[in-house]
Amino acid sequence: MRKQNHFNYDELITCAKGALFGAGNPQLPMPPMLMVDRITTINDDGGSKGLGAIEAEYDIRPDRWFFDCHFIGDPVMPGCLGMDGLWQLVGFFLGWMGGQGRGRALSVGEVKFLGQVQPTAKLLTFKIDIERLILRKLVMGIAEGQVLCDGEAVFHAKNIRVGLFKEEA
Repeated sequence: MRKQNHFNYDELITCAKGALFGAGNPQLPMPPMLMVDRITTINDDGGSKGLGAIEAEYDIRPDRWFFDCHFIGDPVMPGCLGMDGLWQLVGFFLGWMGGQGRGRALSVGEVKFLGQVQPTAKLLTFKIDIERLILRKLVMGIAEGQVLCDGEAVFHAKNIRVGLFKEEA
């Protein structure tokens, strides 16, 4: 059976409600914390190590909630939201690969801010390259990721770690 290799907004909301990968398994956050509007491609053989890759997009609009509060008179998207988007996508990948348990961001090794996202921007593109994948009792993904704003790199992160944890009875 071939896995679906792209997801629209409604399908991502289905994931946020816990219905895509099943109860107790990875789910995305609901808006406004959902930092992805669509996954344009997801595969299990791409990336630099052939373990998988994801590309996703997030539409930037001047009315996005974070511009009103970060900062008054100098609106810019918080960099931590870009990082959260990368964590969200690695967790989604683990669920898509059949991993079970609830997703949790574990750490990030290195983060570099290369630019900023202002209300005049149109599109964020998230790119994830899976560098290590563990699908045993321990379920964890380690990835490298970047965020592009209207095609220009604004954010780069190495050793993005997400794990899946089953609830203890």
